[in-house]
Amino acid sequence: MSDGEPAGQPQLTKKQKTQQEKREEHIGRIKRTLIACLLGMFVGVLSFYSGGSPDANGLQNNGLLAFMLMLAAIVIQKHVFMIAGINTEKLGGKDWFYQGFMTFALWFMTWAILLSSATAVA
Repeated sequence: MSDGEPAGQPQLTKKQKTQQEKREEHIGRIKRTLIACLLGMFVGVLSFYSGGSPDANGLQNNGLLAFMLMLAAIVIQKHVFMIAGINTEKLGGKDWFYQGFMTFALWFMTWAILLSSATAVA
């Protein structure tokens, strides 16, 4: 028995979520992921067009600019979430890491596809 509990009292469990609360949380997670993915693709296209024309190896002169644009997109996400009406106070470090990784992954894939397609055409 613990110090302050009377005998025979069950321990309180976490509040059970209703179907509506679960649905709202799920839709919120989908919105956050969709914003991160769309932002990553947008910045990938922006990186390609702002980086200059790629050479025969598929490299651009301003590759660092593309990376900096991607980092800026990760930082801007919190403000985009606020504009979209998503509560950011509940998000922990793991959530922000996931959002940043999704932006990075879609940025990298979009940028790499555009670089390789531009090299194949040239």
